[in-house]
Amino acid sequence: MTTTKKLNLKQKYQYLTRDLDWEPSYQKKSDIFPLEEFEGIKITDWSKWEDPFRLTMDAYWKYQAEKEKKLYAIFDAFAQNNGHQNISDARYVNSLKLFLGGVSPLEYAAFQGYAKVGRHFSGAGARVACQMQSIDELRHSQTQQHAMSHYNKHFNGLHDSPHMHDRVWFLSVPKSFFDDARSAGPFEFLTAISFSFEYVLTNLLFVPFMSGAAYNGDMATVTFGFSAQSDEARHMTLGLEIIKFLLEQHEDNVPIVQQWIDKWFWRGFRLLSLVGMMMDYMLPNKVMSWAEAWEMYYEKNGGALFKDLARYGIRPPKYEADANAAKNHISHQIWTTFYQYGHATNFHTWIPTAEEMDWMSEKYPETFDKYYRPRYEHLAKLADQGKRYYNNTLPQLCQVCQVPALFTETDDPTMLSHRQLEHEGERYHFCSDGCCDIFKNEPEKYVQAWLPVHQIYQGNCGGAELPKVLSDYYHFNIGEDNFEYVGSPDQKRWFEIKGIKPAKSKDAA
Repeated sequence: MTTTKKLNLKQKYQYLTRDLDWEPSYQKKSDIFPLEEFEGIKITDWSKWEDPFRLTMDAYWKYQAEKEKKLYAIFDAFAQNNGHQNISDARYVNSLKLFLGGVSPLEYAAFQGYAKVGRHFSGAGARVACQMQSIDELRHSQTQQHAMSHYNKHFNGLHDSPHMHDRVWFLSVPKSFFDDARSAGPFEFLTAISFSFEYVLTNLLFVPFMSGAAYNGDMATVTFGFSAQSDEARHMTLGLEIIKFLLEQHEDNVPIVQQWIDKWFWRGFRLLSLVGMMMDYMLPNKVMSWAEAWEMYYEKNGGALFKDLARYGIRPPKYEADANAAKNHISHQIWTTFYQYGHATNFHTWIPTAEEMDWMSEKYPETFDKYYRPRYEHLAKLADQGKRYYNNTLPQLCQVCQVPALFTETDDPTMLSHRQLEHEGERYHFCSDGCCDIFKNEPEKYVQAWLPVHQIYQGNCGGAELPKVLSDYYHFNIGEDNFEYVGSPDQKRWFEIKGIKPAKSKDAA
């Protein structure tokens, strides 16, 4: 009688991943994987690809299923116990509207992106890694929407976030980020998402959101964050392994990867300005300032990372110094902009309370009182006079990042940063040198950008009048989802829940 020797974990992993690969016999590899050479990246030995987490597919599904059981049990308990009544304040829910419209659809885009690029690598290790991350991203999109769906029963503006992601003007910022990555070649996609975003910048997105949820009593969102954290750890480690693999394969890869790092660092920095606004202005109970988060998660962590990569010939991103200098300004500048356009969003805006402005004076001692407190005091006076300010023009958008041209020059916070250039007889506008450089490297890509403001003015978004755009094209419920928070249906609902008698002061919230 013969006995079959039990496979050890290493052998099992080899059989269920790398040994599923085969060498083609009647087709050339270049025909099967045409995009592998599209970007000029040279791969000399795919066997050098290291998988940081050696999960087989059967182990992966078992592991994820256990997390799902625990996660949905907590979701059910949160809903059954009216967990929304335990949040700090209804203003907090506006950050969830931003997350559902701006982040959760990106998880779905990442699912699509990894499923696509995994098909274009001849290395089995890379294909398996992309497959698992693709499934992770789909799960994240679903669980985020499930975690926050409870709030849709009680607050406005959460009703159609996937539709809004595709159409709303300010959500073109995150949408264009992933559209840019998914329309790139496979190696650029991995550099953009797995390395630049997942490894370098992801802590600046998820840690503030999940910590903010905890500080503000949103236990459903906190639980999602814990459930996803093990996936994110795997994604971050994979991101670093990918970049080292590319750099070690051939020296000709170094300048290509460097250009991608420069590009995607800046694109990610511009995208994260929305998170800075959320941290400093949208959380009633604040975790830390955007400046503190940037210093901790980028300047310290990123600085150590790029010192490590220096031995490969990689330097820090080109516009790192500009991003570091902007940390004391961007959240204030973007919130002031959204306050002006509060009639054209699916969330409410408000003037920060006196206590909140004192907190920002402490966190931004060199900038807030000098440049931004006077703006809010002026806007508060107008509101007290019944002249709450709304800007009825549409802003100039950057051709690349699609953020309105609202940021200031690095060395002069009183001067708007604006760049322009002509390409084939057309004039294009940019928010910064970083975005202008990105355009110069790939003008044929960015001339095709679908800019919401241009499309609105051309009548391509439901009509020529803004109310038609907001209601018919964006699916906003005007007067419920948007405008000032104070006096809104959401605030009134919150007062009813908590048994609070409305106060006349603007600080009643």
